[in-house]
Amino acid sequence: MTEAADRLFVNGEVHTLATPDETHEAVAVRDGAIVRIGGSREIAFLEGVDTDVVDLDGRVLLPGFVDAHTHLTTVGRYLVHADLSTADSPDEAVELLAERAAEVEAAGDGSGDSADADDPVLGYGYDESAWEEERYLTRADLDRVSAERPVAAFREDMHVAAVNGVALDRFAEALAAAPDETVPTDDDGEPTGVLLESAIDPIYEAFESGPAETREIVEAALADCAAKGITGFHDMVRNSHAPRAYRELDAAGELTARVRVNYWSDHLDALREVGLGTNDGSEMVQTGAIKSYTDGSFGGRTAKLSEPYADDPEETGQWVVDPDELAETVAAATEAGYQFTAHAIGDEAVDAVLDAYEEASRTDPGESRHRVEHVELADDEAIDRLAASGVVASAQPNFLKWAGEDGLYESRLGRERTAATNRYRDMLDAGVDLAFGSDGMPMDPLLGVHHAVNARAEAQRLTVTEALRAYTRGAAYAGFDEDRLGTVEVGKRADLVALDESPWADPTAIRDVDVAMTVVDGEVVYDAR
Repeated sequence: MTEAADRLFVNGEVHTLATPDETHEAVAVRDGAIVRIGGSREIAFLEGVDTDVVDLDGRVLLPGFVDAHTHLTTVGRYLVHADLSTADSPDEAVELLAERAAEVEAAGDGSGDSADADDPVLGYGYDESAWEEERYLTRADLDRVSAERPVAAFREDMHVAAVNGVALDRFAEALAAAPDETVPTDDDGEPTGVLLESAIDPIYEAFESGPAETREIVEAALADCAAKGITGFHDMVRNSHAPRAYRELDAAGELTARVRVNYWSDHLDALREVGLGTNDGSEMVQTGAIKSYTDGSFGGRTAKLSEPYADDPEETGQWVVDPDELAETVAAATEAGYQFTAHAIGDEAVDAVLDAYEEASRTDPGESRHRVEHVELADDEAIDRLAASGVVASAQPNFLKWAGEDGLYESRLGRERTAATNRYRDMLDAGVDLAFGSDGMPMDPLLGVHHAVNARAEAQRLTVTEALRAYTRGAAYAGFDEDRLGTVEVGKRADLVALDESPWADPTAIRDVDVAMTVVDGEVVYDAR
C-alpha cells in the first residue's frame, strides 16, 4: 500500500521549470521531499488521515527562489536601522536618520536612562542616482542629524558611505592610514565625510552587531525572505556572527531558508585548519565559496574599466584587490578544493578574475565551479571565456534599474557602454551558466525577474521562463544543489513558492505579482492567503 503524503498541493498551475513548458496541477510531499507530481485527482490518492491538503485555487506553484548573492545582515539592518532606500532626496535621508537618532536616544538600556553617547545612528540603502539633487550624502548632511553621537549612512552598494564629524574625529587615525582616493576632501583639504571602498571598513567593523543583535537582524531578514518566496540564499557574509546565528537557528529547527555561507578570503586559513570545506554542513546550512573583491562599483566610480568614466575622464576605477594578490588567493583556495567567487563589475576586473581562474585551473583537483559576481560589463571575449571555462556568471538583474535613460549607467558609462551592460541574453546564448541574485538591493526575486524580462536593451531580454530558471535552477547549480533544489521534480526537496498571479500572463507587471505561500522542506513558512 502506498504511504500517504504529509502535504498535498492541488488545483494549481505547477511549473516544474525542469523543462520550459512542463506543467501539472498538483504536488505531493512526504518527509520534506517531492514524491509525486501530476493531476489533482491522481495526487488525491495520496491523501491520508493526517495529510494537509492545500488548495492552490488556480495559483501558480514554482520551485522556491534561490538568491545566489546577498548580504542578509545588511538586508536585516534596513529593517532594524534607518531604511534610506525610500528617500528621494538628501533632505529626506537626513529626516529618516533623525527619526532613527530619536529612537536610539529613547532606547537607552531599557531602564529609562538615555542611550550611551557611543551608540551610533546608522542608515542603509540610499541611492543618489534616483535623486534630482544627484550627490552623495556628506558630513554637512549628517552633522544635522547629531553633533554628539556618530552617524553613518551607507549607499545601497556598500562601496560608498558618509559619516558625520563625530565619526570622522573618532576614526581619524584609521582614516589617515586609508588611501587618499578613498577619503575625498574639499577645497580646504578637509574630509567631506564621503568614504569609498577600504576607508569604510573601520566604520563598518566598529559598528558591527554583536551576537544578540545579529540574531535579531537575521530573524527579521528571514521573515522578509519568506514573504518574498525565497527558500534559499547564498550569503556573502560581512557580519562575523551571522554563521553562528544560522547554525543556532538550524539546530533549534527555526531556520526558514537554506543558507550557503560564502566566507571572505581572510578566513581561508581558518577554514582549512578546522577542516570545513565547500559544501560541508547540514541540509540547511552549508559552507560555500571563498569570496574576494577585485574592483568597486559604478556608483562610487571605483569599478575598474578599460576606458575612462564618461563623467570623469581622469578616472578608470580602482583595484580593491590587486590582480596578482587575487591570483595567489584563487590558486590557494582552488588547490585546497574550495569554490571561489570574486566580485567583478568593470570589464578590466572581469578579465582579471577569468585570468586568475584559468591559471588556477591548471592545478584544480576537481570541479571547482568558480563564480564571477555581478559581471556587469563583459565583452564578447569574456562571455566566450565564461562559457568555455564553465565559470558561473552570478548576476543581479535588479541592477537594470540603473539602465534607464539618464540613469546611473548612462551617467557613468555613456549610452554605448550602457547598452553593453548585463548581457544576459548573450550569456545564455553562448552557453554560460547564469545564476540570479539580488545583492540585497532589494532582496526581491520577482523584481529581478521583471527587470530581466523587460530590460531596456531589447536584445538582452530574457523570456519569463529563462529569468525564473536563473533564479531557481541556475542559482541552485551555482551552489552545487542542482540535484536537490531548483526544479519541481520527484526526489527533490519540497522548496516551493505559490504566486497569486501568473508571471506569464502579463510580463510587463511581474514586479506586481504577490507571493501567496512559501514552503521550505515541505513546511509552510509563509502564508498570505
